[in-house]
Amino acid sequence: MKITLKEKKLKSGMISLYIEFYKGTALGENGKRTHIRDFEYLKLYQFENPKSASEKKNNKENFELAESILAIRKADYVQGKYGLKNNIKAKRPFLDYFKEQANAHINSDKNYGVWTSVQSHLVKIISPNLIFDEVTEDFCKMVRSYFEREARTKSNLPLSTNSKYTYFNKFKACLKSAFNDGYLTVNIAQKLKSFEQGESQREYLTFEELQKLIVTDCKYPVLKNAFLFSCLSGLRWSDCNKLIWSEVRDEGNGVYRINFRQQKTDGVEYLYVSKQTIDLLGERGKPKERVFKGLKYGMTYNNELAKWVLNSGIMRHITFHSGRHTNAVLLLENGADLYTVQKRLGHKVIKTTAIYAKIADAKMRESAYIIPELNF
Repeated sequence: MKITLKEKKLKSGMISLYIEFYKGTALGENGKRTHIRDFEYLKLYQFENPKSASEKKNNKENFELAESILAIRKADYVQGKYGLKNNIKAKRPFLDYFKEQANAHINSDKNYGVWTSVQSHLVKIISPNLIFDEVTEDFCKMVRSYFEREARTKSNLPLSTNSKYTYFNKFKACLKSAFNDGYLTVNIAQKLKSFEQGESQREYLTFEELQKLIVTDCKYPVLKNAFLFSCLSGLRWSDCNKLIWSEVRDEGNGVYRINFRQQKTDGVEYLYVSKQTIDLLGERGKPKERVFKGLKYGMTYNNELAKWVLNSGIMRHITFHSGRHTNAVLLLENGADLYTVQKRLGHKVIKTTAIYAKIADAKMRESAYIIPELNF
């Protein structure tokens, strides 16, 4: 593939500058080999024999502009545009690039974990020597078929609907990045059908269960306070973990606000909270200090959370994220509208928030049977 600046003499005596994209040759049905070329006419003209200073200036400026456009077109070619192929990038192993994409998320614990999980599946079905030149639509459909029919969890169970959805979307995200980076000449990700996302079970605590947890001892007080804070504020574990004192504002007259940047969406949020929520934070520290100093993510704290819940008499699988679910349901059950809950939780679309409304409606249906039956 060659991209060159060419000249063409016109009948008027002027010279037209254009760019030629030479794509090689092809063998026709008649057995003759023909050259394949595309052209871009720049509408830049030069005098064949410039005489005056203005004509010479015109020639110089138009030629420099044409060379600049040529440089841009060559750069576009390297990035995989024009349906052309960068032979160097086309020879890079796909799994090598996927690993690079996964490592780009290393600072996001949960997201990085998903990327590495997908990688552990891909190495089972993709040769380490498979290069981008071999990444076709059929290859991508084979990967989708694997997630749909063959992939298993560590417990040797089929993937859940949401796992299929999440894993295959990470694979598609890698393909999209590869196209943008010039490793693929076709955006295959656009052509691939994603899995449907299933509605996941959202475990939450009732007001009475939350009260039980408050009076039950927990081995790690910082874990207890952080979880109850999540239940009352709706903050995720990642946002609780990185919360610093300068983000906790006392605006006077019993009004408290938390200004923070959501780690998941990177959006700035302003969240009003109650005094009982603020009281869980304890004594104020220095502006740059973490509010929940000593809070850690890992098996030790996850196990302790499960023990604390069990000791309170709650026989369900409650995780730290259940605190966020609890906040949403309690708000809806106590009169908050969907739009308010959406804004408090930082959901970009109200469809996500509406899931909690279904849960609240279920509790209302249950309340219809609280009154004992009368004898008519």
